[in-house]
Amino acid sequence: MDTEPSPRAPLTAGSLPALLRATHPGPSLAVTCFASVLALSAGRGWGTPWVAGAVLAGQFSVGWANDWMDSGRDQRAGRRDKPIVAGLVGVGTVRRAALLALAVSVPLSLASGPRAASVHLLAVILGWAYNVKLKFTRWSVVPFAGAFALLPMFVTLGLPAGHKGPWWAAVGGGLLGAGAHFTNVLPDLDDDAKTGVRGLPQRLGATPSLLIGATLLGLGVLVVCLAPEGPMGPARTASLVAGVACVATAVAAAMVGRTRLAFPCSMLAAGAVVAAFIDAGSNLA
Repeated sequence: MDTEPSPRAPLTAGSLPALLRATHPGPSLAVTCFASVLALSAGRGWGTPWVAGAVLAGQFSVGWANDWMDSGRDQRAGRRDKPIVAGLVGVGTVRRAALLALAVSVPLSLASGPRAASVHLLAVILGWAYNVKLKFTRWSVVPFAGAFALLPMFVTLGLPAGHKGPWWAAVGGGLLGAGAHFTNVLPDLDDDAKTGVRGLPQRLGATPSLLIGATLLGLGVLVVCLAPEGPMGPARTASLVAGVACVATAVAAAMVGRTRLAFPCSMLAAGAVVAAFIDAGSNLA
């Protein structure tokens, strides 16, 4: 039995859905939607499609690179849920798609201006650094925290005033990214152990990662809800209440070993941070 996936499977109409699956479409589309709505609420107007295109291309490049670079390990671990391992698309096709998406992300980012582009491309580079090396180290959280901290800055640097944005946006984004990293890996801990992925959450284990992730997301809710200037409207108030409740439930569930309850609560807490960001978007301008 071959231990490496074939690089020669050609791209056909039938393999296109598999190629799209290799982008990690859930996280890719979620981050793109977050950036797009944030751009709209911050006043980017007709610049919003450029933000969406740049972020989507960057996310697709990172997702494809992940499946391409992990294909050998996934094959040895029997990860048949992966399109390359299942033989639905060739590793060479995914590699070319990753490099093409990376190249496309450059002009799409530059449409927001050189300063904004440099910030977004740094975020994309952090994603590639995670795939290449950092996912195997205790520094695995750094690309997530850094990239999400840079995302609001990409939006605000593309405004006519072209500023870096308020401190709370970068801090809140970093907390969101770090918290999401600690919680998102939990369903894949067993598969990660088979493939040798030894990031910080994998080293700590499920319960500590849940506690840390929920705490980081809770801090993110507090920062994004309470730090912006002006009165806190109904939407941000609801985000604060819901976020704190979800974090408290996740922490309590994790401490008694009920990780199946703690995980969705942590995801809802992340949603509360995103909702608070969107409501506070006008404060970014």
